[in-house]
Order: sequence, then structure tokens, then C-alpha cells
Amino acid sequence: MVINVYIVEDDIELQKIYELLLITNGLHVIGKANNGEEAITKYRNFIEKPDIILMDYYMPIKNGIEATKEIIKINKKAIILFISADLKIKAQALLAGAKFFLKKPFSCKQLIKKIKFFC
Repeated sequence: MVINVYIVEDDIELQKIYELLLITNGLHVIGKANNGEEAITKYRNFIEKPDIILMDYYMPIKNGIEATKEIIKINKKAIILFISADLKIKAQALLAGAKFFLKKPFSCKQLIKKIKFFC
């Protein structure tokens, strides 16, 4: 089974790192967004929804919590793995609908393990 991942991260270098890591581990990246607003728009337009969304917090236009809430309104079953170095927003992220919170920095193994656990 192929796992389709949607990366929502404003740091282009981190996007590239996540994409390389995911592809190397047999996962498929179906899209990337640079901010919360773009994340919502692209999510709405996906013909095939991603199996999991990697969501950053600090982003321009709309932050990750705002984007998470909107995506959950579109699809209550969306699986969002929230990624941030800011532990203060963990409870908010989970209340917004994220299934899990992964604190930066994390290992490649941790990320892949969590993705496979939820998919």
C-alpha cells in the first residue's frame, strides 16, 4: 500500500528534506504547501485526499492550528501529524484535530514510525 503524504511547511529546505526522507522510505508526496491558506486551498482541490498531512505551526497567512481546524471541517477523518518545536501549542494542536504532535527536532525513524502507525 502506498501512503500519500501532504507536506505543509513554510521552510522550503525542510520541505525538501521531508520529501527526500519520505520518498526514500517508500512513501509518496502528493503535494506541498508553504502557508496555512495554501494548505487549505490545495487540500480542498485534491481529487484523492492524502493519507496523512505533516503540519507545521509557524507559517505566514494562517498558522498550522488555523489550517488544521479548516481541514478538519472539510474532512473530519483527515489525519494530521503536527510538527513544531513549540511545546506550548501542543494542546491547541490536538484540540484543533491533529492526531499526534511531534516535537522538533526528531529523528527520521520517529517520523516514519508515526506516519506508518497512523496509516
